[in-house]
Amino acid sequence: KKLKSMRTDLELQKDVIEELKWESSIKASDIGVSVTNGVVTLSGYVDSFTKKKAAENAALRVAGVSAVAEDIVVRIGATDKKSDTEVAQAIITAIRWNNIIDENKIKVKVESGWVTLEGEVEWSFEKNAIEHTVENLIGVRGVSNLITISSKLKTNDIKQKITAAFHRSATLDANNIIVDSVGNTVILRGVVRSYAEKQDALRVAWNAPGVTKVDNKLIVDVPMLVS
Repeated sequence: KKLKSMRTDLELQKDVIEELKWESSIKASDIGVSVTNGVVTLSGYVDSFTKKKAAENAALRVAGVSAVAEDIVVRIGATDKKSDTEVAQAIITAIRWNNIIDENKIKVKVESGWVTLEGEVEWSFEKNAIEHTVENLIGVRGVSNLITISSKLKTNDIKQKITAAFHRSATLDANNIIVDSVGNTVILRGVVRSYAEKQDALRVAWNAPGVTKVDNKLIVDVPMLVS
């Protein structure tokens, strides 16, 4: 007899709360958790954008969570409050000191602590490096990463490279993932066991040379248990 290992919303809520307590960078009591049909909604207040992201990532790590709706508000204390000009200057300095990033390719806009990044890079890791650099700075309330990827690389074996990477990965069941490529766009289809596995597949696909876009159509489905 096969039974779905489907978790109730109450069980998921309890596990998400426990995972938030396990995340040392945040205070779990500041964050409210509600769950409806496997979708987790986080609410409350934190004092940095980094803590907001940490809470979201903690919830996504829980098995059975299909998606996270994020209503956490960043409230920056008086001692950490910075003007938009100060935040922009700090971002420019941080980008300048990061040898992965070409500062001449990036435009920065700050409005009420919310940072908008624009520009063009060749690799996804450059785009991610810029975002990670910015989100850890004091005074940042949120980040909109509008940087585009325009790769000069032209490869005919993107699909094969990504499939091979999936098979090397200890966190992915490569047999359940179908990889297609149209030009420099990668399309992922199939079924994965958790949202975390879906994100791992996305990360691996983005690391392939020449990829400028990933359409992640993977479906999260909790495995079956036999009893």
